[in-house]
Amino acid sequence: MSVSAERELTLQDALRQKPAEPPAKAGDGPRILTIHIMGSRYEVPEGLTIMKAMEHAGYVFIRGCGCRSGFCGACATVYRTPGDYRLKVGLACQTVAEDGMMLTQIPFYPANKAAYDVERSRPTLGTLLTNYPELSRCLGCNTCTKVCPQDLQVMEYMAAAMRGDLTRVAEMSFDCLMCGLCASRCPAETVQYHVAILARRLYGRHIAPAAAHLADRMAEIEQHKFDAELDRLTGLSREEIKKLYDARDIEAEDEQEDE
Repeated sequence: MSVSAERELTLQDALRQKPAEPPAKAGDGPRILTIHIMGSRYEVPEGLTIMKAMEHAGYVFIRGCGCRSGFCGACATVYRTPGDYRLKVGLACQTVAEDGMMLTQIPFYPANKAAYDVERSRPTLGTLLTNYPELSRCLGCNTCTKVCPQDLQVMEYMAAAMRGDLTRVAEMSFDCLMCGLCASRCPAETVQYHVAILARRLYGRHIAPAAAHLADRMAEIEQHKFDAELDRLTGLSREEIKKLYDARDIEAEDEQEDE
């Protein structure tokens, strides 16, 4: 995440930054696109992601930017393109800018988050409803699924939540990035991603079978089985560590599934 050296910016400050450099002229390089960020017009080279296009235009990110690899969900973006009435969504670090695009970022969407003790909570529908009673208001309209940048079947896992099928919720919502776009479009004002993470936590603590191999490895660590190897590794140089990492053995996926 980039931080301005001159002063600490708020998100609103960052969204008002002026272009750092004038755009290239036609024939000098990539085709130049016109995009609109928060209502202001900018010219950027073709082929950039929305995030890189914003940085090219002079924006400095201190929020709405995290991993830059499509995993953290911090750069949720809504946009429209010419000739299409639909409101589209994407992650700024993964979505390529289009000519005429009008966009804004939603780095955070306000939503109530329940406080609970997973250890003491039972893995039941009652626990979900106690913490998120709005779950029962779901209309089954599928708007949440349509807006999800991960293409998750959000409405389906919400239906599973209303049935108390926590295992199904955990499986279907596993790739959720917690970007909040589902909640931003929900007419029933539910908080799908908070419901999902509660279900995943309950599943992991109370339903999923304990990993025997993990318990075995923890016992070996407590017995100091790896102390000598750890001491050897910590004594290696950065380059030696890199070579060791590159030469490591990687288990095949089918072998991991067999375990």
